[in-house]
Amino acid sequence: MVPHLTTALTGPINELEQRILESMPATERWFRLEWMEHTPPFYTSADLRNAGFKLAPVDTHLFPSTFNNLTPEMLPLAVQAAMAAIEKICPEAKNLLLIPDARTRNSFYLQSVQRLVEVFTQAGLNVRLGSLDESLTTPLPLPLPDGGELLLEPLVRSRGRLGLKDFDPCTVLLNNDLAAGVPRVLEHLHEQYLLPPLHAGWPVRRKNRHFQSYEEVAKKFAKLLGMDPWLINPIHGHCGQVDFADAAGLECVKAQADAVLAKVRRKYKEYGINEKPFVVVKADNATGMGVMALRDVKELDDPERVARGARGLLRGGATPSEVLIQEGVPSCERINDAVAEPVVVMIDRYVVGGFYRVHADRGTDLDLSLPGSTYVPLAFAGGSQLPRPGARPGASAPNRFYMYGVIGRLAMLAAAYELEATDPEAETYD
Repeated sequence: MVPHLTTALTGPINELEQRILESMPATERWFRLEWMEHTPPFYTSADLRNAGFKLAPVDTHLFPSTFNNLTPEMLPLAVQAAMAAIEKICPEAKNLLLIPDARTRNSFYLQSVQRLVEVFTQAGLNVRLGSLDESLTTPLPLPLPDGGELLLEPLVRSRGRLGLKDFDPCTVLLNNDLAAGVPRVLEHLHEQYLLPPLHAGWPVRRKNRHFQSYEEVAKKFAKLLGMDPWLINPIHGHCGQVDFADAAGLECVKAQADAVLAKVRRKYKEYGINEKPFVVVKADNATGMGVMALRDVKELDDPERVARGARGLLRGGATPSEVLIQEGVPSCERINDAVAEPVVVMIDRYVVGGFYRVHADRGTDLDLSLPGSTYVPLAFAGGSQLPRPGARPGASAPNRFYMYGVIGRLAMLAAAYELEATDPEAETYD
């Protein structure tokens, strides 16, 4: 079922959609060649924003926790992608140890873990759950909304391997972004595959580095299609040392926000866009956090405005000292008059599905990842969802879904570039 969408696709994005559809063979070949050179993250999700005049990713997650938002119809594609991913890594794999995060009282998260267990079980693996909580000494049943349960078990570490009692896995799959730090039990697992790798966690990862990689990918792809990379790339800046409690510590944020706004104004003028641009300030080393939206840097002269915005960026009780300043991409998508944004979900290099994040109480320029959000699943693949070459641009929802899948895969490719650049074991050459 495709939800009713209201879009304002008039202007450049129609040209972008048409160009992507007409270039489908070249696009798919380009992706194939890229994947010959680069290893995709094990799984990824990308939050996209469709402004009507541009379509771009605004966040890329390497420990996705929204598999519960995929429909049962998407399951076969997810299973097939999981099989391909596992076969590349450990063809003889029999056991998979899945390590979730600490949200064991969040029923939505547990449903996502349940869906992951289902996917990898159908891919032919024995799947069990291990806990990073050192205080857990006996198996803990976790009740699910459907009446079932998951069993969370204490980890057992022996030299270079990690497992459970009477369970020795070939692969350890993390569904924990390690925001609280890297536990010692996960270090030096030289005899097993740990996916994603430790440097994909927030102790190392930075959004600024990711969007630098994405800019590189977007330029390559835009050159292939003969278009302006800005149509798929959010302009961004970065501040490495910020003190929200000190006016002097905000000077970098002001300077970077001013620079991004100036670049966006020039683009708006070039494309005849009669909207006031804005930027969003995000914690550089965190996921799922609030953002501070600014239309004018003078807003940072208001101490109350700054304090309110800084509270929205809190992570673990601490205000971030590193921030990403990103071009704000307003959303023109609506579901039942509520603002919506598409999220693309991928396993290995394959799009396995997606959904719309919807929030009735948020504006077109605001973050939707907040309490009160609802989710409408979408199938990105399948007979009725394939793009139709020759169809008038903007005329059919299926075209849009293919385009979303392309942009999601560009974000995934950028994550592959990013992980290669931060791999502590990568060979370097002088």
